[in-house]
Amino acid sequence: MRVLDGALDNPPDHRDNSNSHGSKPPVGWLSDAQLARARREVPMAYVEVVPIHVDDMGRIAEVGTLTRVSDDTVAVADSAHSGDQEHPTLIRSLITGRIRYGETIRQAISRSVEHDLGPMALPVLPLSLQPFSVAEFFPSEMAALRDSRQHAIALCYLIEMSGDCQPQNDALDLEWTDPTHIDDAYYRGFVNGHDRVLKNGLAWAGFSLWG
Repeated sequence: MRVLDGALDNPPDHRDNSNSHGSKPPVGWLSDAQLARARREVPMAYVEVVPIHVDDMGRIAEVGTLTRVSDDTVAVADSAHSGDQEHPTLIRSLITGRIRYGETIRQAISRSVEHDLGPMALPVLPLSLQPFSVAEFFPSEMAALRDSRQHAIALCYLIEMSGDCQPQNDALDLEWTDPTHIDDAYYRGFVNGHDRVLKNGLAWAGFSLWG
């Protein structure tokens, strides 16, 4: 399952990094071959962001999730045609992005948020970038947190958005949800264990104490 290729590597490293003037690609961008080799040989560093809105007391009022299309399809019965029809699978996702060479964690968060929510999202980055969790994703089918391409280590953050957030690029929709309305059906919309990241973030913020 390759449901997070675009989400985890914004913008994707396989694009043509050259231009008509022959300038060098930006520092930290890798060719297909370089990225494939790195993924085979070393863990890859990522940030994973849970977008939030907060109330006047600084508590989480809303959690934002993106809707994306999985590379996998599901067979759905179509009464107008004989047999089943293949339809894309829609999934919930968070904001994820690889930390590029020479880039600070703060820069990686800002770039990833802008990639998925647009330049007017205006993330409020804390003075101390202490992650609420460090999540490890493995390519194994048996892994609770899974990334079919690589061993990825993600620093996970709750980040308040103070501006106008609009889904960008491969994100189809952005949904804001009151944490008190999140149920099992909501969590089942995630794949590869990203629901665990969200649950850990809400618990870290003390949601279980006041929600």
